[in-house]
Amino acid sequence: MGARLARLRFLLAAALLSGCIDLAPTYHRPAAPTPAQFPAGPAYPLPPAEPRPLVGWQDFFSDPKLKLVIEQALANNRDLRVAVADIAAARAQYRVQRSELFPTITGSASATWAHEPLSTLGGGFLGNSTGGFSEHLYSVTGGFSAYQVDLFGRVRNLTRAAQEQYFATREARDAVQISLVSEVAAAYLALGADRALLQIARDTLQNGTETLTVTRHLFENGVGAELAVSQAETIVDQARFDTARLTTQIAQDKNALDLLVGAPVAEDLLPPGIGQPIVVLERLPAALSSSVLLERPDVVQAEDQLRAANANIGAARAAFFPSITLTGAGGVESTALSSLFRGASEAWVFTPTVSQTIFDFGANLGNLALAKAQRDAGVANYEKAIQTAFREVADALAQRGTIDERLAAQRALTVAWANSLRLSTLRFREGSDTYLNVLIAQRSLFLARQTLVATQLAEATNLVTLYTTLGGGLNAPPAPPPAAK
Repeated sequence: MGARLARLRFLLAAALLSGCIDLAPTYHRPAAPTPAQFPAGPAYPLPPAEPRPLVGWQDFFSDPKLKLVIEQALANNRDLRVAVADIAAARAQYRVQRSELFPTITGSASATWAHEPLSTLGGGFLGNSTGGFSEHLYSVTGGFSAYQVDLFGRVRNLTRAAQEQYFATREARDAVQISLVSEVAAAYLALGADRALLQIARDTLQNGTETLTVTRHLFENGVGAELAVSQAETIVDQARFDTARLTTQIAQDKNALDLLVGAPVAEDLLPPGIGQPIVVLERLPAALSSSVLLERPDVVQAEDQLRAANANIGAARAAFFPSITLTGAGGVESTALSSLFRGASEAWVFTPTVSQTIFDFGANLGNLALAKAQRDAGVANYEKAIQTAFREVADALAQRGTIDERLAAQRALTVAWANSLRLSTLRFREGSDTYLNVLIAQRSLFLARQTLVATQLAEATNLVTLYTTLGGGLNAPPAPPPAAK
């Protein structure tokens, strides 16, 4: 009884000591290597008077067709499926590593029947060589083998590193989703813009053809000049070229959208143009501090990887200290099955082992230096992620600050050239002006309408880019909850 109590005390002490020493450096989040506020100046928008928080992508996009396309992409996109599978793999790796914190208990039951002739046992010398000796043995045992007592936190730090890698994988999945929503919206907008450009090319082709017909009629009747006919043909040929080019571009836009969505997008879900707004974010959130970048999934992912590298240092340091392993088993044995669990049939074995590396020719020092170097690289990657995020938001803000003025100016310019074309055409048909001014007005209006579509595309894309770079736009079914940090 005293020996059993001593063994229980030893096991309890080992369990209490396991992992009580942590050799990993204390983690401190690196200071953000960026200014506290985003840039300000003529190129940047003024903050709104009233705060407006970021909303999820389902509330951000107002176009019901685009919402359906994004939902289809979230269900079918292969890159997102890979990211989800990576989460499952990382979670499984974490569970495998975490299991090393506990002993693996095994159990077994066996029965042995043996018979030996007396001749092999020396019975012949006694004058009796017949008969033999039979033996029956039954046993039930349970125990654990080579369980490492995590006295210096090696296994615990490896488990923490696996856990942080799991967290990083979850953040990577969120980053993939935000990027996917942004890319689908951008591809949808590009398709709408090219359809609008195709309609402009067709309108120009139709108007140019009508003008060319009138010009030829005047020339054939001796009123107009052949130069006017040639000039009218140039605008028609340019419109024909753009019509063919944009027809190809629209087909390629549709292919790109289908790839992002992961399935063919129905025709009734495609945008007819780009005139209607597709987003509801009219004003930026107030008080845009650069600290918002710390919540971006890619930045959080980089910090999780840094935490994992920090924990690996603790595991590398623990390798310098002795390793304690325990092996134990206990059970019952009996020569009769009926008495297996009765009487003095108890059997047990307990083997603690302590080992210490004496010469490893620098292997442990090398592993520790490697862990520290990886931690330093993790710090640099984390700081670079913040700097990249800051630059992306600042660039989007710079474009946002002037896009409204550009759009208003381009609308006014388009109206002006349309009016100029109307007046020039009237003067030409009345014979008071040459066709050159009509041609200039036609080309300028064609270019102005194209630029207006490009500016509208830039405005809509800028809102989507700004929103995604600020880390918004999830609103998706969450991944399985991780273990607590």
